Amino acid sequence: QVQLVESGGGLVHPGGSLKLSCTAPGSIFSGFNMGWYRQAPEKPRELVALITSGGVTNYADSVKGRFTISRDNAKNTIDLQMNNLKPEDTAVYYCNARLGVFDYWGKGTLVTVSS
Repeated sequence: QVQLVESGGGLVHPGGSLKLSCTAPGSIFSGFNMGWYRQAPEKPRELVALITSGGVTNYADSVKGRFTISRDNAKNTIDLQMNNLKPEDTAVYYCNARLGVFDYWGKGTLVTVSS
């Protein structure tokens, strides 16, 4: 069973920063498109940011200019640098790896933005 492991969540004040990391098995990482999704209470899961196997990125409008996704193919990791965090960014953040019919998820890490 493929396991994606997220880390880096926590409590931060509005305007603060956090960096999330996700580690994937080397057997799937290099060819997969990777992404971060989030789910706030009583809301559907939504895309935050994507990075393709070739390094092309895409962001939700709500995070453009504040969040940056990156991948390190040598370490089988993706990061999500989150700056200028807002209370509405509070959610459980999930790492995703996808290629065709193959679709894997991490268990999520909680980010809470509150004063």
